[in-house]
Order: sequence, then structure tokens, then C-alpha cells
Amino acid sequence: MAEKRIRVLVAKPGLDGHDRGAKVVARALRDAGFEVIYTGIRLTPEQIVETALQEDVNVVALSLLSGAHNTLFPEVTKLLKEKGLNDVLVIGGGVIPDADIPSLKAAGIADIYTPGTPTGKIVEFIKANVK
Repeated sequence: MAEKRIRVLVAKPGLDGHDRGAKVVARALRDAGFEVIYTGIRLTPEQIVETALQEDVNVVALSLLSGAHNTLFPEVTKLLKEKGLNDVLVIGGGVIPDADIPSLKAAGIADIYTPGTPTGKIVEFIKANVK
């Protein structure tokens, strides 16, 4: 029987319309053998969580460049928990100051990737941490 592939939702919360990085990550994850669902831009946390639920994903990968990461990322993790999706790994990326990373991790974001992170690092983290 074939092993179930890891399913990753790549999402852009909020009003951030810059999606080149999210598309690069989505393609790298797909090339690594993951099933990737890319939501497009300008979604609410509620829309992201509903898509995660409907698509039965293992990972939610959030990308944000607008500076609203301290509000939107924790809201996604809170809503995932409310929907009972406690086993979904949540990672984040974008232009995120180092000073903000500890509070994001405390809010349930498993890891944060900033510009210049090799995509292989993201792939390996997902492989090592998906339950």
C-alpha cells in the first residue's frame, strides 16, 4: 500500500498581496513530493482554517509580508485549535523581525522562515515534524 503523502496548505492571510515567496515555497514543497494546496492571496484566518479542515491537511504554511503576523498567525492557530485540528503543524514565513519569533512560537507557530531560508530547510522540518 502506498504511503500517504503529506498535505500542505500554503496560505496568505490578511491584505498582503505579495505572493512570489509563497509560490516559490509551494513549488519547492510540491517538488519534494508533498501535496500542496495554494489558497491565493488576501484570505481571512477563518477562510484558511476552513480550507485546512476541508482539505484534511497535515501542515498550514502561512506567508505574510505586511507586518500583521503578530495578529494573523496566532489567530490561525487559535481557530485551528477551536476546530479540533490540534495535530496540524503550522509554520510561518515572510519579513518577520527576530524579536517577534519567540511570541509567534509561543502562539503555536512551529517554525518561522525569513527571506533567504533555503527551501530544503522547510522541507526537512516538515518531514521531521508532521505527526
